[in-house]
Amino acid sequence: MDVFRLSSDSAASGHTQSLPRVIPREQHNVSRKQISRGALKVLYGLKDAGFRACLVGGAVRDLLLGRQPKDFDIATDATPEDVRKLFRNCRLIGRRFRLAHVIFGPEIVEVATFRGTGEGGASEDRHVVDGRILRDNVWGSIAEDALRRDFRVNALYYDIADFSVIDYVGGIEDLEHKRLRLIGDAATRYHEDPVRMLRAARLAAKLDFEIDAQAAAPLHELGHLLADAPSARLFDECQKMFLAGYGLASFRVLVKYDLLRHLFPGTVHALAQDKSGALTSLIEHGLAGTDARVADGRPVTPAFLFAVLLWGEVKALAEKLHAEGAVQSLAWQRAAHRVMAEQGKRVAIPRRFGYTIEDIWALQPRFAERTRKRVFRLMAHPRFRAAYDFLLLRAGESDALRESGEWWTEIQALPPDQVSEQLAPRTAVATTGEKPAGSGRRRRRGGRGRKAAAPKTGSPE
Repeated sequence: MDVFRLSSDSAASGHTQSLPRVIPREQHNVSRKQISRGALKVLYGLKDAGFRACLVGGAVRDLLLGRQPKDFDIATDATPEDVRKLFRNCRLIGRRFRLAHVIFGPEIVEVATFRGTGEGGASEDRHVVDGRILRDNVWGSIAEDALRRDFRVNALYYDIADFSVIDYVGGIEDLEHKRLRLIGDAATRYHEDPVRMLRAARLAAKLDFEIDAQAAAPLHELGHLLADAPSARLFDECQKMFLAGYGLASFRVLVKYDLLRHLFPGTVHALAQDKSGALTSLIEHGLAGTDARVADGRPVTPAFLFAVLLWGEVKALAEKLHAEGAVQSLAWQRAAHRVMAEQGKRVAIPRRFGYTIEDIWALQPRFAERTRKRVFRLMAHPRFRAAYDFLLLRAGESDALRESGEWWTEIQALPPDQVSEQLAPRTAVATTGEKPAGSGRRRRRGGRGRKAAAPKTGSPE
């Protein structure tokens, strides 16, 4: 990797350094043209007011690697109150970690004050319980701030004063060797914030880096600490891992380091029972498809992602309940509620996504129904497209499902009047290995059933 040029003096290897490695502008590839207008306004605003201002973290890392960052974070010796006085479009957030957000339309520039090590700091500003940092608002120097960051590649600073890149901890060396190393003792850093284990997996997947042996060693033993992390925060981390264009790689890293079971225990159990490999194939194809949509700039949703990841568990439970005598539609409903409730204890899934997930699952048996009325009704369902895409993913489960996917693909290409002509009002149910939802219900005694109205041409039900 030769994305920047180092002099022989600055290229000397080092870990935590007493003096920073300063790389002048002519020896690196970071350009102000690549930095957002909002971030530049904040950097220059702080500098002109007499404060030190540096681009920091993932933005500097990605720019050095030739990538375009999505976010630009800034570190400074200005306090949050100082930042608010300088920028009227600023708001202060957080109690655990106080930050300033400077807002430029859709762009939010996050500004953090250099944090100190806590030695000699006021106790009310830094609170640690059982090794976990619950509050950290002790201000310090840029050198102390570098030591407080997680990975060495994330502790690089771009100083707007002279356009140099500053490295206190050996981050440049790690970029060159494509590896992730933690700053400090790995077990201690994971205890401070267990979500750092997921960040290690995510960065390894995103950057195609290897996790250093010392950083990787505690992952198998300390994964249980993720149970103490807020479930809502784990949902956010899952979105970053699986919906940013490297979901398949993230999944494989989580499996490699046995972290997946602490996020999706039901998925891991279902995969262990997957002798044919169909579930593994479904999950990997689903994640690869999501990555492709991200690469093409098309929208993605957490609902489809979670429907894929939890499919093995909900399918097995629904089949079990149905075999025990529950009507199929009720079996699916109960299975979905139970799986979602259990999963919510680990990773909180907002209800707006939960409804879509359950619809995707519940619609799967209905693809076996090919009567005129039911076909048009299914195609008019607001979740039809997501459920249809899910059906195509399931094609590897059986030849019948593959044929069903092909049939529904063909039928969507036809005008409604041709679809109506091909389907008899009571066409036999397709054989897919699944009974349609409600097929086990008894006909209600008494009264005459309603006559199904023929669908309107060009306007399916």
